Amino acid sequence: MSRVAIFTDSASDMDPAEAASEGIEVIPLLVSFGPETFTAGVELSATAFWERMVAADAPFPTTAASSPGVFKDAYEAAFEAGAEAIVSIHVAGTLSGTIKSAQVARDMLPDREIHVVDSLGASMAEGILARMAVKLAADGRSAADIAATLEARAPDMRMYVALETLEYLKKGGRISGAQAAIGTLLSVKPIIAVTHGVVETADRVRTRSKARERVMDLICERPIESLAILHTVTPDIEAFRDEVVARAGLRAEDVTINLVGASVGPHLGPGCVGAAVLYKA
Repeated sequence: MSRVAIFTDSASDMDPAEAASEGIEVIPLLVSFGPETFTAGVELSATAFWERMVAADAPFPTTAASSPGVFKDAYEAAFEAGAEAIVSIHVAGTLSGTIKSAQVARDMLPDREIHVVDSLGASMAEGILARMAVKLAADGRSAADIAATLEARAPDMRMYVALETLEYLKKGGRISGAQAAIGTLLSVKPIIAVTHGVVETADRVRTRSKARERVMDLICERPIESLAILHTVTPDIEAFRDEVVARAGLRAEDVTINLVGASVGPHLGPGCVGAAVLYKA
């Protein structure tokens, strides 16, 4: 058994129980609907989040990082369970304050070996790196070596997502109102890319079918090492996965389909499709 404990956060869109079975602990972030606040993935599953999100007259959800104390408690529990070191992989610091909470918690435990890694992305961009960390730990690599490897590979990660609208990114404060207005005025389907922690518009196309096609083009433009399909309660997602897999020359059983949950979903809105992709170095 590895003595290096692997952590991520709920912005990874990893199901906590499934992640635990793989040797990854997910620290839940917070999501609020009006006065009600939930821990993402624990008190509010991804499915339950979308039921609330699309309900008539539902307040727009807001997200927040968990406190450093939550991270500190989780880290201490891992050490008490026998871990000798921790590698903690988190949503990009440019997109969330989560990594700051992790860093403060690390600094509150100065006698412990804790490495905090910025994934430079979100959703399964974190998850792919967390799974890589588990494999490296199983191979006997040190925590410092694992963290250095992840930091070296994070720049090879991309996220591409075809959105129904930029409105949710605007509401969440991730883009300006002017950027959102351009998409609305042109009645286009925006495609965003998350590259090195920055959300950018990769393209704009006229129809949903063209958006899906363009996302596939972007995903498959370079040789792929690891891939996770992302969606926000989108129909025909299995067909999308199958076509991407065929184009990329991958095996379907190696490519997960992940429902984006309560930490990232408010910024994307329903009906999105895309992927987190780690390109070969």
